[in-house]
Amino acid sequence: MAKFFSVILAREGSKGVSDKNIILLNNKPLISYTIEASLLSMCDETWVSTDGDSIKAVSLKYGAKVLERPKEFATDTSSSESALIHFAKNIECDYIVFIQPTSPLLLSTDINCGIKMMSDYDSVFSGYKEEWSSRWSSKMQTINWNGKNRPRRQDSEDVYVENGAFYITSRDNLLKSKSRYSGNIGCVEMSFYRSFQLDTYEDLEFLRKILSNFK
Repeated sequence: MAKFFSVILAREGSKGVSDKNIILLNNKPLISYTIEASLLSMCDETWVSTDGDSIKAVSLKYGAKVLERPKEFATDTSSSESALIHFAKNIECDYIVFIQPTSPLLLSTDINCGIKMMSDYDSVFSGYKEEWSSRWSSKMQTINWNGKNRPRRQDSEDVYVENGAFYITSRDNLLKSKSRYSGNIGCVEMSFYRSFQLDTYEDLEFLRKILSNFK
């Protein structure tokens, strides 16, 4: 039976929010939310890839396994793909569920939906459906519409926006394509309000308010 292993990439340090991955969010470290979502999901194993001792300690406390990431894959300019490929080369599994620790509103049911979709797709990502709205460039030029022929919202094609919560692909496809998605790609739709990520202190306060009322 195919094995789905999740990996949460959580490097030490952050420019926007100090120690972001383990900052307390309603009395729990940020990374604990995604670890718990993964542990409650259909994932066979839950891993954290990190270069930080404090992140390692918190991750082990909340039940994740830890792969120590070399510093060369944990710099400000390192891509997530480089860390994912490092994981794929060191941990044997069939599918990789790449989860970002900055998405504390992710649920195990979202992950399970993505795992089930993998019977029909080569890769999936999480996102939300965005209804059409007029967009303008900084030069005040229309981007997604003709200014002389404004479309009706109900006649416009749905657009899906990546929310960055998670991605799923096979280990083999990741190693071949060097990308988190390839082939036939599907989207796991999440609600807009659960798509917020923590990147700034303003996000932190906003997420604290959402989580205080989140069930």
